[in-house]
Amino acid sequence: MFVRELTRPITELKGIGARTAEWYRRMGIITWFDLITHLPRSYEDRSVRIPFSKGYDRQAVLTVMEVISHSRIRFKGGFALKVMVRDETAAASLLCFGRNFLKNTLIPGRKFYFYGRGQVQYGELQFSSFETAPFREEAPPPPEFSRIIPVYPLAGQLTQKIIRKDIAGLLRSSVKHIRNEVPEKLLSDYSLLPTPEALKEIHFPSSPARRDGARRSLVFGEFFYLHLTVRRRALKREAVRRTAVSYPRNLNNRLLESLPFRLTDGQERSVSEITADLESGKPMARLLQGDVGSGKTLTALLAASLVIDGGRQAAFMVPTELLARQHAEESARLLEALGVRIALLHGGMRRKDRQLLLDALAAGEIDLLIGTHALFTHDVAFRDLGLVIIDEQHRFGVLQRLSLTKKGITPDLLFMTATPIPRTLTMTIFGDLDISVIDTMPPGRKPVITHLAAEASRERVYQAVRAEFDRGRQGYFVYPRIEFSDSSELKDAVSMYEYLTQQVYPGIPAGLIHSQLPQEEKQSVMDAFSSGAIVYLVSTTVVEVGVHVANASCMVIEHAERFGLSALHQLRGRVGRGAHQAYTFLIFSEEITDQGKQRLKIMKESCDGFRIAEEDLKIRGPGDIAGLQQSGFIQLIYADLVGDLDLLHETLPAARQVLKEDPGLLSGAYSLCREVLQKAPPFAEELIDG
Repeated sequence: MFVRELTRPITELKGIGARTAEWYRRMGIITWFDLITHLPRSYEDRSVRIPFSKGYDRQAVLTVMEVISHSRIRFKGGFALKVMVRDETAAASLLCFGRNFLKNTLIPGRKFYFYGRGQVQYGELQFSSFETAPFREEAPPPPEFSRIIPVYPLAGQLTQKIIRKDIAGLLRSSVKHIRNEVPEKLLSDYSLLPTPEALKEIHFPSSPARRDGARRSLVFGEFFYLHLTVRRRALKREAVRRTAVSYPRNLNNRLLESLPFRLTDGQERSVSEITADLESGKPMARLLQGDVGSGKTLTALLAASLVIDGGRQAAFMVPTELLARQHAEESARLLEALGVRIALLHGGMRRKDRQLLLDALAAGEIDLLIGTHALFTHDVAFRDLGLVIIDEQHRFGVLQRLSLTKKGITPDLLFMTATPIPRTLTMTIFGDLDISVIDTMPPGRKPVITHLAAEASRERVYQAVRAEFDRGRQGYFVYPRIEFSDSSELKDAVSMYEYLTQQVYPGIPAGLIHSQLPQEEKQSVMDAFSSGAIVYLVSTTVVEVGVHVANASCMVIEHAERFGLSALHQLRGRVGRGAHQAYTFLIFSEEITDQGKQRLKIMKESCDGFRIAEEDLKIRGPGDIAGLQQSGFIQLIYADLVGDLDLLHETLPAARQVLKEDPGLLSGAYSLCREVLQKAPPFAEELIDG
């Protein structure tokens, strides 16, 4: 496809004016590309005639009818047109609510093609929603009465007829600008349709088999370029060579000796893999996966100690200021006594303090810089940046991550995520990264016991939590909303804070925390909770990541069915970090679906984040997996990462074989991916600008 054509605004298509363009805009359709990739949500097969006699219980009817007569029925204080019709098998009534003008079209004695869904009422078959077109004996039926018809998502006053007309016109206008995006050899080897043909068949299929073949072809192409993109990143990284080094072990050994415990097997294995990368002749790009509480941060600090001992600097980037402060405190506790110079950079710093910090950083007087998005800004300069650690990496855009790596000369990259990613996706989505997994928990850590509770059992939950408070423990109450809303029955943090403090636990110190509070107030509340001055926190999911209070032993999550499994698992990871048995109570509403029950049952049965992620993938799709879809990390147009998983793996050897036979395709993949995946390409920013 050519960007010049597909980025043209839809107003340049015949028949789309300002008003229609506004309706399209509400659905995110602005350009030709947006419209041509606005896929049908379903199809109606209008290739087979179905008479009125089969039109009971809202069954589709496709027939040729004859108009018999007109009459009127009362409707909203006035009258509506009622048209009596019949075909060769039965009679029916058309109720033309708001369409009295059809009196001048549906003239008695004339025949029409008819499509609609009706039901039997008052002893007759009635239709209030239907489509018609004049019947002519010698002429073929119109396409909308003789073939498979797409059914699109709608907005505003858009109708199926308008969208079908506009997309059909766009296909006629743009087909000459669409070229096949998959190498010819793959078309025959995998029985694929060329891209122009696949696009036409996905919108206006000539048969169910052709429709399925079109979708398979487009999904194959999308996955093919996903693999090309990932492989391009890997080859680009592998092509960079540097002098192998051997870092001193003095600081690293002293840090290990200062710990009151031994590393787990998973930590030791990950440290060994990271160390080998750091000392190799190529830049590291490694993903460190580990369940909540598995010790990823310590593993990352051990890696940083090697680089710092070698006279270089490390950057540790996290998504929130709250988490940055906690990492800074943890790093200071472990490293400052060993002589490591640590600094915290965040957006709320005073200008004078910020400048002093930046001057020290540029002079090499800071060894480890911890911060949020503030690390991206152009005035942040290192003397010699050797290692970039990015925690919860899916929360940052590709260009943001790249901008940090450009602050050093081929610095090593360590990505971290506490949200387990299903094994079925890891090697594909992160195929350009080496992967380390911490799959063992620290000794003595007890699995969190999870209870499911209906809303009617809330008081029993409150009693169980009070028992924990009486033992000197602390806890969390988590809600999906910040404040009350008339449009929602969901409980909110602000209202429930008042209820809990006044009605349930009067006299017990509590704190309220959510994203709309000033940073200073959030930090003050967290400090009080960490010190034990506050017994329980009432919050939103702002506590999902990075909050570490060993004395917290219980968590209550309201409307648990509204959260993804990965989010629930992350929240549950805030408790059970000490030696005491911990509990999580998942309160669900009476309206919970069977799928919701299935998901919560998984939470009750397992504390294995990787198993939970796999089950979440099966049930809900990839939307909650490491924030992949929500963050824009990977957004596919045609493909479903769950339903098309087999095809995802099938395209991997195809992409590798093509690159092996034609390495020059990498340069071609640049322009092709930019055009084919213009709307939301995986890794597109790096692919285009990197």
